[in-house]
Amino acid sequence: MKKTILMALALALSATVASAQEIQSRMIRFGYGLSENSNQGRAVRFFADEVGRLSDGKLKVRGFGDASLGPDVQMQNALVGGAQEMMVGSTATLVGTVKEFALWDAPFLFASAEEADAVLDGPVGQKLIDGLEAQGLVGLVYWENGFRNLTNNRGPIEKAEDLKGVKLRVMQNPVYLQMFNDAGANAVPLPFSELFTAMETGAVDGQENPYTTILSSKFFEVQKYLTISNHVYSPWIMLASKKWWDGLSADEKKILTQAAIASRDFERKDTREQSQKALEELKANGMTVSELPEAEIAKLREIAAPATKAVIDSIGQSVWDEAQAELAKARGN
Repeated sequence: MKKTILMALALALSATVASAQEIQSRMIRFGYGLSENSNQGRAVRFFADEVGRLSDGKLKVRGFGDASLGPDVQMQNALVGGAQEMMVGSTATLVGTVKEFALWDAPFLFASAEEADAVLDGPVGQKLIDGLEAQGLVGLVYWENGFRNLTNNRGPIEKAEDLKGVKLRVMQNPVYLQMFNDAGANAVPLPFSELFTAMETGAVDGQENPYTTILSSKFFEVQKYLTISNHVYSPWIMLASKKWWDGLSADEKKILTQAAIASRDFERKDTREQSQKALEELKANGMTVSELPEAEIAKLREIAAPATKAVIDSIGQSVWDEAQAELAKARGN
């Protein structure tokens, strides 16, 4: 009997030791494009705190903001090569890696953030994430960048025709380039890290981003006019290096996944709360704000139809139809 008890204790102790060894001390470099005081920066800090809490301090996440590890494409390449562990960035720059990510760039795809949540967190969003592993990346969760709106220095954009001739910085993404070039703008692809200087020097007239990014990046210092267009809903995605991820234990992966989901919920709530505040602050900082009427939005939708068709041709009709079916469910149709 005594021997049996001792054996049971020994087994329990060995299981505890084995479990403890499943979480090693690791430093995780986590890159992102915006500043520390942005919604992105706050969510990275939340993620880091959550990982530390769940791992009893063994897993340490160190955030590198302001694109200090490079723009999104450079960080993605670093993840693939195993030179960096994690990042959060735009889904738009993944289109060259997994073409189906162009789905999220479709103009006027979502009418509300709730619709976006339903599709991103559903089977279609997961299907796209699953396609990343073959390319050396692990997708964890989607965060919210938000609905994108226009700023510029030339004058108020109050109708579709006002875009003609505007030198507009867009992400390095063919859908954005086509959509704005078709509207008569001169779309200029530039990394986000170069954008402020490009606007300050007049190399470009304007750009398009959500309110929170416009505020946290202080674009109001070099931009006068803001137009509410909500032309694209822009998600961010949290990524890990597959080369690095494959070397983690099941416990470590579980902690990072759990913390990622918690950070997603925190980030979306924070972003939505801050978005309206950001718009008011932009007005207070001297920006002239106008809203495109529904008739002008309808014109832009029509102008953007070829860009939407290019998205469908690229991702395949079946993926588009799956997304539309999820949207119909979210809308209660």
